[in-house]
Amino acid sequence: MKRLFFSAMLVVLLSGMDALAQDGGRIIYDQVVKIDIQLPPEMESMRDQIPKERSTKRMLLFTETESLMRDAPEDENAEEPVSRTMRSGQGMVEIRMAGRGANAVERMLLTSMDSGETIEQRDFMGRTFLVEGEQPAVPWRLTAEQGEYKGFLTHKAVATMDSTEIVAWFSPEIPVPVGPDGYGGLPGAILLLDLNGGKTTYTANVIEPETTFAKDEFERPDKGRKVSQEEFDGIVAEKMKEMQAQGRGGNRVMFRAN
Repeated sequence: MKRLFFSAMLVVLLSGMDALAQDGGRIIYDQVVKIDIQLPPEMESMRDQIPKERSTKRMLLFTETESLMRDAPEDENAEEPVSRTMRSGQGMVEIRMAGRGANAVERMLLTSMDSGETIEQRDFMGRTFLVEGEQPAVPWRLTAEQGEYKGFLTHKAVATMDSTEIVAWFSPEIPVPVGPDGYGGLPGAILLLDLNGGKTTYTANVIEPETTFAKDEFERPDKGRKVSQEEFDGIVAEKMKEMQAQGRGGNRVMFRAN
């Protein structure tokens, strides 16, 4: 009986250990996307109906070998997905923005630090894809500027990639080459990131360089049809072309934000 009791206790303890992932780190960012749509003069009357920005909380989990970017679970004020069409005469503005509704597919990005390979789970027009690719090689240039953010020493790095101006503040005190939504490759975790002069910003508000998280928290993307990045870009381009054709005979402005 004692042996059976000991065996049962061992199973319970191992089950509890299995519920925990390996040690790693966690950074939660406030992501803000500015919405600045160029409207033709005849559609300016719609401007007050268009949101000025989109704010979400995003969580970066990392171990020694992988990082996972996903929605922050404690974001109680997360906005519902937005799909809005506004008309004025022959003009039309269509806005599609991802959100955290009950049926929304979560956007997740898994990156291997060893190989640089990525797999991203994302939704497009009601279809879910697993987009396989590689982490972009950002041509970082380190500057002499230093600062302090939430008690961490930070250094400034800048880059230009695909016409996107990038400014990052990273901390060598967190010696892992990670950052939000695939931006990484610096000798430290990125805590502040600015794209195109504030059009998109990431601001770390929770920084836990050493923590332990549950396995279901570090969930691997597994929903959707597997495609390459080139295939996904082709699908998006084809759908956009189709939607533009449907708007023929008037002005149609589309805006998408993830």
